[in-house]
Amino acid sequence: MSFFITILEQGLIYGILALGVYITYKILDFPDLTVDGSFPLGAAVTAALITRGVNPYLTLPAAFLIGVLAGVCTGLIHVKGKVRDLLSGIIMMTALWSINLYIAGTSNVPLFSQETIFKNDFIESVIPDGMSGYTTLLLILILTVICKLVLDLYLKTKSGFLLRAVGDNPVLVTSLAKDQGNVKILGLAIANGLVSLAGCVFAQEERVFEISSGTGAIVIGLASVIIGTSLFRKVTVLKATTAVLIGSIIYKACVAVALRSFEPQAMKLITAVLFLIILLISMERKKKVNGNA
Repeated sequence: MSFFITILEQGLIYGILALGVYITYKILDFPDLTVDGSFPLGAAVTAALITRGVNPYLTLPAAFLIGVLAGVCTGLIHVKGKVRDLLSGIIMMTALWSINLYIAGTSNVPLFSQETIFKNDFIESVIPDGMSGYTTLLLILILTVICKLVLDLYLKTKSGFLLRAVGDNPVLVTSLAKDQGNVKILGLAIANGLVSLAGCVFAQEERVFEISSGTGAIVIGLASVIIGTSLFRKVTVLKATTAVLIGSIIYKACVAVALRSFEPQAMKLITAVLFLIILLISMERKKKVNGNA
């Protein structure tokens, strides 16, 4: 049972990250590698604040805001600096490695003796003893659902429609007398805010900050988005954001099952192979759709 609970916990945490990647990959059509830096950025800020006695719940908005700042920087490099989208993300991802070390103070910060959003006096007094084994999953589920609902509501606003238009038809945005560059910056800010928030939750769930925790985060996010949007393309009752979250859980389940048959050091290889398979399946489906059109 604990195996499935762990899959759900990890899947939902990375689901928040996948929501951010969904904005850049699916909506903005922007290959944003900042993700590999903004995920541990949220974890670094969380570790720095918690070890200084800050209320763990305050780390959630703090991590989101610092991620927004990272996204804005990527956007400014791309829009104002006229640097290509892929290079903008690489520059910011590289810079964030050092920034994360400065914030956390070291490459590894254990949080085992600290209070977190999952383990503190308030939670222990509210959650019944019989439910203690599901406390972490319940809190992660609540956070993930809140992120999904807020994002859904935002995408229905005027600003959200402009964000969608930038990726689909930038000429339309210009015709509406809106600066598509500013809309891109806003989208990158929201996306990296969500990714950084996922890093914050991950650090508190694992009870440790590790500088390399963001390595491959973009791969996990992309795989989750592609799985979700491909598998549930024809299921109209499911919103794209819901499909992305389910895709994240499916991806983490595939990795967990694969790791049961292989040694831990094979994890990155398994991740790469799974991602390649997902991409090939996705490309094959696109070919069939185009062939039937």
